[in-house]
Amino acid sequence: MISGTGKFLVVGGLLAMLCGLLMLAAEKAGSTGWLNWFGNLPLDVRIRRDNFQFFFPLGTSILLSVLFSLALFIFNKFIR
Repeated sequence: MISGTGKFLVVGGLLAMLCGLLMLAAEKAGSTGWLNWFGNLPLDVRIRRDNFQFFFPLGTSILLSVLFSLALFIFNKFIR
């Protein structure tokens, strides 16, 4: 059980590092336009008033949850 958890943490850390490196490389190349949709999905709530600002990224949260669940499902299918 512990070795499986360790493998999961290592793979998750490597994936997070890869995503971070890709984002840094895209920023250095000046092509950050491909990430502009993130946080601007249809269900993201944004309220701006004179001295009040509220942002609740519901659509982005749902998308990340689905992608993370899919990744865990695929990871679980291939590891076991």
